[in-house]
Amino acid sequence: MKYTPLTLARLASDHMRERGIENARLEAELLLASVLGVSRLDLYLQHDRPLDGEEVDRFRELVRRRLRREPLQYILGEVHFRELVLEVDPRVLIPRPETEVLVGEVLAWAERRGAAGGIPADGLSALDIGTGSGAIILSLAREGPFGKLVATDVSADALAVARGNAERCGVAERVEFREGSLWEPLTRGERFDVVVSNPPYIAESEREELQPEVLEWEPETALFAPGDGLAVLAALITGAPSHLEPGGLLALEMGADQADAVVGLVRGAGVYGEPRIVRDLAGRDRIVLAELVEPRGGERGSR
Repeated sequence: MKYTPLTLARLASDHMRERGIENARLEAELLLASVLGVSRLDLYLQHDRPLDGEEVDRFRELVRRRLRREPLQYILGEVHFRELVLEVDPRVLIPRPETEVLVGEVLAWAERRGAAGGIPADGLSALDIGTGSGAIILSLAREGPFGKLVATDVSADALAVARGNAERCGVAERVEFREGSLWEPLTRGERFDVVVSNPPYIAESEREELQPEVLEWEPETALFAPGDGLAVLAALITGAPSHLEPGGLLALEMGADQADAVVGLVRGAGVYGEPRIVRDLAGRDRIVLAELVEPRGGERGSR
């Protein structure tokens, strides 16, 4: 049987929808566009193009992978994030729109900070803890007024992906990648204008609530944290004062139901101004922002 692009995409999307996959038509079209090496729009412009057997077989294999609940982004091998197209695979968490909001808040703060302090365009410094694919730090390199950019991750595999993305995005020479957990990769007294992180914040008790695409495919170390999901957030909040410049920004992504607890941790540290909560695109509390009032030890460190 001969198939055209739209006929094949429709048949696949019907099957995917029956298996509980949301946005099945969109995903089927993206998978087919990937196989054919064209844009999704081209599927409609070439709606009567006959597909050969090899193209049909390759598409069917991608659909089979999706039916096994492998995330679409891993199958395609890439994800769009703000101005970037990043390579992703099961070594790293898939960047999400919530994290784009986090980056936007950091960029807005950096612009205000630079203007208020007369800081040169490349005069600010930023640290991204748990960088994963590099989405946050590479966006800051591309869009922000940062000269020094450091990204860390406990996973050597994740850092390999992030370095590859830095090369792909043309900012490899501007970002330094370091391996280690939390503050381990930093030197004593090393400080930054911004410390930003999308840390693991899902509690083990929420494991069964996750979609198969998340639970069975994405790296657990990037998802789950002890202490009702708050342990890593708490470590970031208590440790950041030793690595922030006076007036510097701590910017963290968190779970939608964690705002009260995280605000309590920030206030309890006693060194930050009043924290600000920012909602994500779905209206859920997602980002906490806090500026350092008094650095630990009361002294300004080295960049």
